[in-house]
Amino acid sequence: MTITPDTKDWTWVLGEACPECGYDARTVPATYVAARVRATVPLWLEALGAPDCAVRPRPDLWSPLEYACHVRDVHRLFAVRLALMLDEDDPLFANWDQDVTAVQERYDLQDPAVVARELAEAAGAIAAAFDSVGDRWARPGRRSDGSAFTVDTFARYYLHDIEHHTWDVTGRPAGSWL
Repeated sequence: MTITPDTKDWTWVLGEACPECGYDARTVPATYVAARVRATVPLWLEALGAPDCAVRPRPDLWSPLEYACHVRDVHRLFAVRLALMLDEDDPLFANWDQDVTAVQERYDLQDPAVVARELAEAAGAIAAAFDSVGDRWARPGRRSDGSAFTVDTFARYYLHDIEHHTWDVTGRPAGSWL
């Protein structure tokens, strides 16, 4: 069985708590995002160190390895988008289909040790980028579907993705590892 593509518009998490993982963007200052991203890395390294990390818990759910590949790529993508927001006036982001990427990049066959290193590096890079925002939290950017963000809302929206998938793999509510 394949994974059902995620077609939800998750921007609603900026205005209400996620009933699944418990993340509440309204309570997270954007200046805390970098620290919270860094706090997820040990959990991912632990999950990727498990001998069964490439095994799906159910045929229709990603394995911890597949989730880790996705989180790594989210870190990378959002780092590019953050740079655009800080360097350009109201950039329009190219579309990214996470489900196509998972299949094309063969998330299920990637080496967990390599993914662990890459995820830690990507998390560190975007955390450093958020640490360097300074007074530019109000700069705008837009997704290809028209969703508009400021660096502030973009940071808190991004953090939900990271913490939600950490919850998917660990079962621990968002932010509980801090």
